Amino acid sequence: MYKNILLLLDCSPVDRVIVNHIKELAKYHKSRVHIFHVVHAHTLDQERAMTVEVKECFSEVLSVFEKEKINVDYSIVEGEPAEEVLKKATEPAWDLIALATHGHKTFGDFIYGSVSDVLKHKANKPLLLIHG
Repeated sequence: MYKNILLLLDCSPVDRVIVNHIKELAKYHKSRVHIFHVVHAHTLDQERAMTVEVKECFSEVLSVFEKEKINVDYSIVEGEPAEEVLKKATEPAWDLIALATHGHKTFGDFIYGSVSDVLKHKANKPLLLIHG
């Protein structure tokens, strides 16, 4: 049923929950998993640091899927997270979009934005949200 899963990561501790869940789901459905992250940086130095951090995060996550012999690939883009995630999520390839949520409310959403909120209202695919 879920042959192509888009897994959105923000490289924070909440990712662990969704990675473990998607690992089991992908094994069951024999799915391909595409990991996606948006680097949201305002300065070149900040961008470089974030890119290094994301590559380290992805290395760990990729090894989790590869150990289970799950077909996995990834992409990293720069930009506004909600905009870039929505672009990626509306590609026709995905059978499921998955991400962990932080549980920010009101002021936290104002500061951090809410990618999950944008997806809940605009994504045209099944969406799996797990509170991290």
